[in-house]
Amino acid sequence: MKHYLYIIYSKSLDKFYTGETSNIEERITLHNAHAIKNAYTKAANDWKLMLSFPCKDRTEALFLERFIKRMKSKKFIQKIIDNPNLLFNILNKR
Repeated sequence: MKHYLYIIYSKSLDKFYTGETSNIEERITLHNAHAIKNAYTKAANDWKLMLSFPCKDRTEALFLERFIKRMKSKKFIQKIIDNPNLLFNILNKR
């Protein structure tokens, strides 16, 4: 099953959220509907998809998600959105 790393953005919060899923459209709908209990994203309902990056499997998607979250950097996330090829470099160096 194909998996994706995704980055969504809330203008009202001015925050990014990084996650992984096999169904991006459904996941964004869930975020905006506050259907994910105890989710960071429940603070807003204007999440928009900024990046969708196809991964070969869930393990790869989770690796990228954790890598990005460990950076704790809005600038780093913006850099990835501007140049998704950086994700290939991250995967090749692991």
